[in-house]
Amino acid sequence: MLIGIKRVYDKPAVSDGKRILVDRLWPRGVKKSTANVDLWLKEIAPSNELRKWFSHDPEKWEEFKKRYEKELVNNKTLGELRKIVNETDVTLIYGARDEKHNNALVLASALHKT
Repeated sequence: MLIGIKRVYDKPAVSDGKRILVDRLWPRGVKKSTANVDLWLKEIAPSNELRKWFSHDPEKWEEFKKRYEKELVNNKTLGELRKIVNETDVTLIYGARDEKHNNALVLASALHKT
């Protein structure tokens, strides 16, 4: 199955498949009723400590990826997400402005490895 990545602020498409929000916090300025999110897996997001440390600083990107991948090893929700990915096309939805440095990219990479 396909794994896409998209900002929550981008227009949804039929090709998105199941839209799964992978942020710990609900994105600012987005109403739950209009977000077109099928599932919110906040438990799969980086820990609050890691999220705050990273603070979307590109200088910390490589270390963030390592730390987040380490967190994912023990994350029980990853198995749930893998089952969904094996059943249908999925788009991982995130709220960060930076499209090159965000947790959805790390998560998608981890899902592709398995």
